[in-house]
Amino acid sequence: MSIVSAKPRRWAGPGFETFGSIFGFIYTFLAGNVLLAVANAPLVLCLALVADPAAAWPFFLALSVTIGPSLAGIFAAFRALNDDGGAVKPVAAFLLGYKRSFAKAALLGVGAVAMLMFLGVDLAVLQNNVQTIPGAALLVPLIVVAAAVTVSLTVTAIAGVVLLPEAKLKSVLKASLYLVAQRWYLSLAMLVLLGIIASAAVMQPVLGIALAPAPLLFVIWSNASYAFHAVLRSA
Repeated sequence: MSIVSAKPRRWAGPGFETFGSIFGFIYTFLAGNVLLAVANAPLVLCLALVADPAAAWPFFLALSVTIGPSLAGIFAAFRALNDDGGAVKPVAAFLLGYKRSFAKAALLGVGAVAMLMFLGVDLAVLQNNVQTIPGAALLVPLIVVAAAVTVSLTVTAIAGVVLLPEAKLKSVLKASLYLVAQRWYLSLAMLVLLGIIASAAVMQPVLGIALAPAPLLFVIWSNASYAFHAVLRSA
């Protein structure tokens, strides 16, 4: 009676699909950062040239009106990454998403900039006259919260515009406001990630914009996409 010893199986290692998926992520992130820099070229250039952007915050806030459509473009590239994996074409997806969502995303961006400008001026006035304006100390936190809600609502709505291109902007805004309030922890995480991106862009404009935005925006997109799909499933 012969005993046949079974040969141990060799680990084949990661397959082609795994490498393709990894390459798709890296390619999308690198291309996304370049496309974001190009789409927001005036803002990036001024950040690189001005030594103290905080001192000229109204000017930089006005330049940030280009961010809305560029977010729609990068979110569209992330959506294509989820659908196509390693076969993703991030440049084409970005440009198509930018074009399709430009009107709605630009309107959201302009509205957010106008609101933040209004809140920023009010905050500056209150801080300079805290002793003479009654209740100024109580109004400052309210203004900060209003600014945080404005940013969270705008970014979530832009993600909604990309996810639901046929939906009316008013409906997307209502759904986004609901999600921002219901899933406040995701909104808080979003603000932290956006703060990291903004800090990197201000401290190291070239290196920060070349490396930081896309991976962190992908996390924001994933959370927003999950929140929208969860609401749609329960509707």
